[in-house]
Amino acid sequence: MTPKIRIHLADDHQILIDGISSLLQTVPDFEVVGFSLNGNNLFDEVTQNKTDILILDINMPQKDGIAVIKEFADKGFPCKVIILSSYDDLKLIKEIMKLGASGYLTKQCAGENIVEAIQAVYRGEEYFSETLREKIFNNVTKDNPKLNRINPTINSLLTGRELEIITLISLEYSGKEISEQLYISVNTVETHRKNIMKKLRLKNIISLVKYAINNNLIKS
Repeated sequence: MTPKIRIHLADDHQILIDGISSLLQTVPDFEVVGFSLNGNNLFDEVTQNKTDILILDINMPQKDGIAVIKEFADKGFPCKVIILSSYDDLKLIKEIMKLGASGYLTKQCAGENIVEAIQAVYRGEEYFSETLREKIFNNVTKDNPKLNRINPTINSLLTGRELEIITLISLEYSGKEISEQLYISVNTVETHRKNIMKKLRLKNIISLVKYAINNNLIKS
């Protein structure tokens, strides 16, 4: 029997915790093992209840989400953390991800993305809601004259993230640069690259760039 993903919720609004908890309890593989209304003692709580995923708000009384993340980083992360926040400021998101968070969702899209986010982060991936992911990518490429607008229907084999990765590789971004610009790990970039090559049956980077040009992702 596959073990359930153990989830702890931390937010200063009980109504939000109740709503998310009700949603997560409809997923057979999930188990909500605890909740907190402030940031105090979160490290001890998630350690004691053997939490796999912590859903954490930034605005928390007594100790805010950033302070919690910093404490986790200092002590060694007892679980993976997904930030759930009203803020979508890119500087804040970058800071949070550099501190060691595994995902970032805005509260406006929590209902439609939180299940997918938990599953992705549990697999070891980083996760952003689609609107945030697009905002990050557009900020990276906004001044690049070789970029064409991505058409998400270009190839049903590729995800939106994979289209972004293939575009940045074709624009000569290194794996490290892509990692830094998209707030994801180098390993995640490499995994996406391998998946792209496999899905499109490409043999090398030259063929990948040709694909990007032929499908109007970038200008030749």
